[in-house]
Amino acid sequence: MTMNVRKGFRFETYEAPEQSVFDKLFEVFQELITHTSGDFDEAIDWLRELDKEYELTTPDYTIEDFIEELKAKGYIREEFKDGGGDGEKGAEGQGGDISITAKMERIIRQRALDQIFGKLKRSGSGNHKTGKSGQGDEHTGDMREYRYGDDLGNISMTESLKNAQINHGMGGFQLSEEDLVVEDTQYKAQMSTVLMIDISHSMILYGEDRITPAKKVAMALAELITTRYPKDTLDILVFGNDAWPIPIKDLPYLKVGPYHTNTVAGLQLAMDMLRRKRNTNKQIFMITDGKPSCLRMPDGTYYKNSVGLDDFIVEKCYNMAAQARKLHIPITTFMIAQDPYLMQFIRHFTEANKGKAFFTGLKGLGEMIFEDYEANRKKRLK
Repeated sequence: MTMNVRKGFRFETYEAPEQSVFDKLFEVFQELITHTSGDFDEAIDWLRELDKEYELTTPDYTIEDFIEELKAKGYIREEFKDGGGDGEKGAEGQGGDISITAKMERIIRQRALDQIFGKLKRSGSGNHKTGKSGQGDEHTGDMREYRYGDDLGNISMTESLKNAQINHGMGGFQLSEEDLVVEDTQYKAQMSTVLMIDISHSMILYGEDRITPAKKVAMALAELITTRYPKDTLDILVFGNDAWPIPIKDLPYLKVGPYHTNTVAGLQLAMDMLRRKRNTNKQIFMITDGKPSCLRMPDGTYYKNSVGLDDFIVEKCYNMAAQARKLHIPITTFMIAQDPYLMQFIRHFTEANKGKAFFTGLKGLGEMIFEDYEANRKKRLK
């Protein structure tokens, strides 16, 4: 007697995996440490307030236990003040200053990448396609005849043997150069990118935190390039009254200052950075929310005007855009303000550079930058 066995799917209610108290707190802590620009004490103060409201901890696992586990896992370090002896706490039970470690900085960058760009497939190396077929190192899937000088590793043995049987018959094996077929490849060009971040005071005006999303984008882009496209380069600079470069490791600590917006200084520094790069493909990404309002004069003084658009300052910006164009450096501006007169300025600026501009709020900023970066890697920038 044969029994019929039914096969199919069985659906059950989804149950989220159980998280430990540490994991729950760690998720919140990562967000807080980013918002507080790496200030551990302030982040923990916020965490305690959230714990009071949402009961994140348990009687068996307190915020103090969480802090000790952060130390044990190497996410934070305590630097004891003078008089602390061999690292023991003083008589009053007070320790030293606590700061996050390089390991924690890397975790924050990885989290920013996952938040903004989604779960991307990391590859061991990455470069930028030019779209031109030839003797390269990225397979296209297309086949062509063998040419003298082709890499023997690109020969398709299956297709070549098939040609040998067609051309010479089945009687005896014969393989000639005319039978060889290679898989076509593409040239790849490396990319050098400078990311400019506006840190003028307007980035925290009107009750809106604009600097945190900007630095999250910078951290995510840095993590993307260093893990997926390690042959590319990324330099980051900030601009207020002046412009200066910052290392990737300092991104979590980035703060807004009491600055005007010296866009010209930022562009000058970005182009100086890119002049020293040997890569053919170069580009500038600029994140800003305000109008240019400051210039540094030859005598070291600052010319400032925050009222409307100053013709003198604006003309200098247009000149810098045109200069970048002559150097074959496209500028992509991500404008996170919606003022019509500022949008008009950016349109003229973009026209002078033959670059691109995105007029956006904070939502979707990271996705736009990622998509533009990915689009640029598929073509040679000229």
